[in-house]
Order: sequence, then C-alpha cells, then structure tokens
Amino acid sequence: MQVVTLGTGSPIPDPNRAGPATLVRAGGRDLLFDCGRGVLMRASAAWSGPAAFAAVFLTHLHSDHTTDLNDIVTMRWVASQGPDPLPVVGPPGTRRLVDRTLAMLSDDIGYRLAHHDDLNWEPTCTVTEVSEGVAYDDGTVRVIAAPTDHAPVHPTVGYRIEAEGRVVVIAGDTVPCAGLDRLCAGADVYVQTVIRRSLIEAIPFARLQDILDYHSSVEDAAATASRAGVGTLVLTHLVPAPAAGSEPEWEAEARSGFDGPVVVAHDLWQLDL
Repeated sequence: MQVVTLGTGSPIPDPNRAGPATLVRAGGRDLLFDCGRGVLMRASAAWSGPAAFAAVFLTHLHSDHTTDLNDIVTMRWVASQGPDPLPVVGPPGTRRLVDRTLAMLSDDIGYRLAHHDDLNWEPTCTVTEVSEGVAYDDGTVRVIAAPTDHAPVHPTVGYRIEAEGRVVVIAGDTVPCAGLDRLCAGADVYVQTVIRRSLIEAIPFARLQDILDYHSSVEDAAATASRAGVGTLVLTHLVPAPAAGSEPEWEAEARSGFDGPVVVAHDLWQLDL
C-alpha cells in the first residue's frame, strides 16, 4: 500500500497547500479520499488522475472537501473512450451533491456534446451512501466506514482501508469519538485533519474560534492514536498552516501524547507500507 497526501491545506487558499485530498494505492487501485481545491493538479504530480480512480470517497460535504468533484467528473468524462461512471462513496446526502454537481455542469456538458461528434454520452456517477459498515469491497481491497463527530455537520464518516495485510485510516474532520476509535484500532497509519489549538486561541476572530469545537487538535489526534495502538500518525489539513520551520513544534505537541512516528504532512508526501 501507499499513502499520498495530495492536498494538506484548509479552506484558506495557500500557494503551497492544495485542498484536502489523500490518495491510497492498494491492490493496484487508486482510491481518492476527499477532493479539495487543486486535487487533479496534485494527482497528476503523483502519476494518477480521474481515469485511474477506482472510487472517490467523501468524508463529509463541507465545500473545502468537495470543491473539485466537478473537475474530476468532467475530466474523467472528456478523456474517456466510452461511458465510464465515476464511483462516489460518501455519507447520506452524497447523492444529492452529485446530482447538483451534474446539474451545475449541464451547460458545459451540452457545449461539449454539440462540438465533439465522438462524444455522445453524458458523464455519470454511481453513488453509494454509507453511514457505517462496508463501503467498498472488490475482493482485494476493503473499505469500512464508521460515523465520526463533526457536529453540526452531519452525517460525517471516516474510512478504514484494508489491503495487502495493512490498514490505513482516513479520518476527515472530527473530534475524538467511538466511531473513530473503531476505525483506528490497530491501524498501521492514521491520517487526521488537525488544528493547533494554542495558535487559533490567540487569533481574535470569532469565526475562527468557532472551529475549535468540531476539529481534532494535535493533542486529540495523538490521544486517539495512542488509545487505538496506531503505528504512524499523519497530521493533515493543518490549521493554521505551519510557518516554515515550525513543523517540529507540531510534532512535539503530538509526541506529548503518542510515542510512535508522527508526520506533519505536506502536499505530495508519501509513505510506502
């Protein structure tokens, strides 16, 4: 298996960090988890792309995690040699999001159909909505979902990818909860979106303070990793984005509650298992 943090940024545009997206390669499949800003640019740098995605998994429907779904749908369609539905997996509400995305693209779809004689089918998606249980299983790779806690955003899910005798967990935005503990139990790698509480508390902006109650802090992620017996903790979707050279401070906060390897991820960081 291989884990590639395609995008490690937050909703705030950053020239060095694309929006949240993680690629897991397992059993010869490319599985994409979340599809934030710039995902296909980063995927191309990792020698992947929309035609290669066996499925796209959404942890929740916040815009920063879904903003480039339309780009994936369009580019998979226009580059295909025939109908090639995009499998999309996510929490309840995902089907509605996909339908609205296709509706938003309707003008563009019409333009392309009118111009290209050899393009005579429309883009389609196969949608699986899941709250808990098996989200994907092709006999080689199995993905299990469990509910997470990002209230008032509801429902939200995390994913446990099992293949080749290894386990990777993609948690998404959540505070510690029972579902997250179940996903992480004994995992080789745990990828968690995090905030650095001390820095955010020092910024006098109420809307930013609001994020403190529905994201895991670095310390929260470390406690989850320790409790679940995780091998490696990967911090992503870093808020605020680490200043250059400050990564050891983030690591130190995590190491105060977790004694395994800690990674402060950057775009296109990868780990081979």
